[in-house]
Formats: sequence, structure tokens, C-alpha cells
Amino acid sequence: MTAVDYPTDPASLSPAEARAFFRSGPPAPTSGWCTGFAQANLIALPREQAFDFLLFAQRNPKPCPVLEVLEPGQFRGGILGGGGARGESDPLADVRTDAPGYRVWRGGELVAETPDAREFWSEDMVAFLIGCSFTFEHPLLAAGVPVRHIAAGRNVPMYRTNRACRPAGGFRGELVVSMRAIPADQVADAVRISSRFPSVHGAPVHVGEPGALGIADLAQPDFGDPPVIADGDVPVFWACGVTPQAMVMASAPPLAITHSPGMMLITDAPDSEYQVP
Repeated sequence: MTAVDYPTDPASLSPAEARAFFRSGPPAPTSGWCTGFAQANLIALPREQAFDFLLFAQRNPKPCPVLEVLEPGQFRGGILGGGGARGESDPLADVRTDAPGYRVWRGGELVAETPDAREFWSEDMVAFLIGCSFTFEHPLLAAGVPVRHIAAGRNVPMYRTNRACRPAGGFRGELVVSMRAIPADQVADAVRISSRFPSVHGAPVHVGEPGALGIADLAQPDFGDPPVIADGDVPVFWACGVTPQAMVMASAPPLAITHSPGMMLITDAPDSEYQVP
């Protein structure tokens, strides 16, 4: 696979192969990539704001389940490139380059979207890796539950809601959710399977009528792509790791670096590590 070749079967790649592709290849949503491995949202903040965000995450564990916190200035190690079930260790793994895309925020305003965040990084940046619902999509598929945005080659649709997160320090914002359209007779299966992954958002926060979350039009997501909905499907909503980006927009910290919605860091942690009986 060269830098310009899009992988024909991204589900079969190892995390190290996927990260190497995203260091030099075109951006793409990571839903469906690297079967068996956890994916992670990213937010990095200056050390001065890091404790407030850690408190925000602790108070809002559904959208912000923290998988790992790196030391100030650190951008390697831990579940990213630390060696997974396939016995790999990736010394090149880097939270600043290995997601397909990044967003850079100053004072709550989006100032850059880039495939490489190194020029914005400073020695006091603290990186938080937050659980992602893409992690339990492979178990859904294995159980025969369709994940329609994967089949369509689209990004998952994500929506800002009317539910406020609990504030912490200077941070506040509303809950963001991802939506998957599930056949009505398989909703219970989707709830049961995802509930076994509490560290990557777990069970849905809402099933059914979007208006109950303040979502006026499912065809107009705030992030990601419009949904694919088949006859007989029910909209099912999970807490989403883009919630910290809504927090950044509402709270206006001096600097924040996040992943682009739907474009995750793929970790070396097996998804089974986050599954409970």
C-alpha cells in the first residue's frame, strides 16, 4: 500500500497500518476500520485548562469517557502505539499526526482544519483520549445489526441537542449525539450490545423521536454526513465524543486541538478490553 492508495479493506488493517496511512494518505472517516481495536476521540488543551476538562469529563461520563490522559507535551505512548493484541508496538504513533484530520480552535473559533497538528502543538498541551462508539460497531455488525453509514461509505451523522452537560470550572456546553438507524426488531440487540461497552459511550441516550433531543431535521446533521434510513428503521442516539467540541465552542478556551468529527485515532487497545460481561 503506497501513500496514495486507498485501502481496499480497511477493516482488516492493523492499527499501525491505519495510522501510517493517515500520516500521508487522504483523510477518511474511520468507522469500520481495524476490526477488533478501539478508536478514540481527541481533545488537547493547555495545561492550565486540563484539570477543568478532566472534571468536566468526570461529570459527563456518557459523552466524555476518558480512556487515557497523556503528560503535558507528550504525544506518544499508552494505548496509541503501545502494543496491542497482535503484539505490535509502533514507535511512530503520534496523536498529532495519526488521526485523518484535526481541528484547531482559538477562543472558541475554528481557525484551522489540518491533517497534521504539529505546528499548533506546544510543550504544555495535555492530550485526552476519549472513548468512541465506532468501537462497538464491529460487534454490532458481527451480531447482524446493520450499520448503515459503513455500508454507504459515509461518516456517521452527529447532532447537537437541547441537553446541557454538567459544567465544570470554565467549561460548559450541550450534549452531542451520534445516530444510527436500526431496524425496529433489532433495536433491543443494539441496546444490549452497546451497553456492554460503557467506556466507549455504552447504551443509547435516546431511542425514537428526534424532537425530544431538540433535533429538528435528521437530514441536516451538525457534523458528519446525512443519515441512511431504510423503511422500518428507528433512529437510535448515542452520546458522542464530539461533545468536547461543542464545549469548546461554548466555553472559548484560548487554544484547543481536536480530531475532525468522525476521523478518529485508532488505538492498539483491543475493543474487548472495554467490554463488560
